[in-house]
Amino acid sequence: MDLFASADDLAFLVRGLNSLLTAVCQLLALIVIAIGVIRALIIFLKDSLFTSQPSASFQRSRLVMGYSFSLGLSFLIGATILKTMISNGWDDIARLAAIIAVRTALNFLLLRTIKQESATNEVPEPAAAPPEESAQAA
Repeated sequence: MDLFASADDLAFLVRGLNSLLTAVCQLLALIVIAIGVIRALIIFLKDSLFTSQPSASFQRSRLVMGYSFSLGLSFLIGATILKTMISNGWDDIARLAAIIAVRTALNFLLLRTIKQESATNEVPEPAAAPPEESAQAA
């Protein structure tokens, strides 16, 4: 009898901790996304008002917001995984798959944008003369 009682108590404790961790992960996601949106808005407004390149300010603010969305979605994935551990419903598994798909697509697009941004901002360095031409000139 005591073994069953302690197993029920342990299961109750695990469910309670799972609910607490899920709520913390969701709260962190909310905070990260909200801070990212606020930072992106500040960057956009500051750069739009004080620089002559509104497209660059839009791009910078979009990247900041994309990073925060990606991190926020990571926290949501953690929360969904915790929920899925307790319940065996297909609805929770489908929600987890959808969140992972959205985060993967967001990360792919964000990485592509960063690569394009760094490629357009790169200044090509002058090419060094081949060693044969340097020797002939001497």
